[in-house]
Amino acid sequence: MSLIDLSGTLLEVAFIAYLVATLLIGGSIKSKKPDGAQNRANKWGRIAILVTIIGFLAHLGYFITRWIYSGHAPVSNMFEFTTAFGMFLVGAFILIYFMYRVTALGLAALPIALLIIGWAAMFPQEVTPLVPSLQSHWLTIHVITAALGQSILAISAVAGLIYLLKDVDTKKKGKQRFWLEAILYFLVLIVGNIVVSTVFNVAGYEAQYSYVDKNGIEQQIIYNVPAIFGMNESTTLTEGAMDPLIEVPAFIHGLKLTTVVWSIIAGTIIYILIRLITRRRIADMLQPLVKKVNLQLFDEIGYRSVLIGFPVFSLGALVFAMIWAQEAWGRFWGWDPKEVWALITWLFYAAFLHLRLSKGWEGNKSAWLALIGFAIIIFNLVVVNLVIAGLHSYA
Repeated sequence: MSLIDLSGTLLEVAFIAYLVATLLIGGSIKSKKPDGAQNRANKWGRIAILVTIIGFLAHLGYFITRWIYSGHAPVSNMFEFTTAFGMFLVGAFILIYFMYRVTALGLAALPIALLIIGWAAMFPQEVTPLVPSLQSHWLTIHVITAALGQSILAISAVAGLIYLLKDVDTKKKGKQRFWLEAILYFLVLIVGNIVVSTVFNVAGYEAQYSYVDKNGIEQQIIYNVPAIFGMNESTTLTEGAMDPLIEVPAFIHGLKLTTVVWSIIAGTIIYILIRLITRRRIADMLQPLVKKVNLQLFDEIGYRSVLIGFPVFSLGALVFAMIWAQEAWGRFWGWDPKEVWALITWLFYAAFLHLRLSKGWEGNKSAWLALIGFAIIIFNLVVVNLVIAGLHSYA
């Protein structure tokens, strides 16, 4: 077995381990009853953590073997960065678990990590040479530190989601019920992306188009999904292929925008099917799993995750990024979309800490802020990376 094949196998082992651990955690929580089943629940919870650690070690093995094979840190494209982000998220969960011994945190952390890894698998997985601007030791320092900071910040959103699933009364109409369900709907959209990519890949769909990029140079691109949005001045090259319905300007990536729209369509259909089959909101289905969580403890976990993650993110996404930008492009700051949204993310979490410490925004308000922060991180990962063309569009 080659090193790259071993790397892929280790990632698959990690995915399976996280899936098994998720089911074990769900089982351990459902077993927590006052009739003496507490010991059995704790046993399943400990096994779940052990399986999670095994999965994390396999994931780390994937990361190291791919690094050795490629000769650089595996964070240079969307597949590599997103799988690394999922690994750091699980690592942050394990760290927080040993700080607080709260197995229930994995009820949201592990499924979100699974969705992230599953989404990563939709991108090209081949090891390719680095573009000249990425051939620097700052690739390792900047990207890994930024991803680690984001993963720790994501744990605050995980804690916030569990907090709100228990705290919000889903039986009463209101804004909080609506937005809580909207968050869960968004998670289903990620499943939609995985389903769409898998279906069209299995079907072998492929269509080639020519277009003119933002520098006025004619290029060619292959779509693996039917083209809803075409690239700038797009021309269909594959006979019988669907012509794009809408042509977008050069600063927007038509293929990636098309993938996002297909994901929304598929995810919405899946969500509607879930609602029709269960006749309940997703939040209503999840609430029994969180009815015994300690709200005060989860509020503290969310707050401390931001305290730890914020300085790490500041170093990686701003300080190290500006140093590398000076080396690569001769300026510390250039208002590239990725730079702007990194700054917006930093300002948001700075405001989070200010509101928490100065204004007393704890509990419910803090949980909502944590989820908004994670939404900004995901927007940066998905929309800024995939839809808006910029200096960071390497995937």
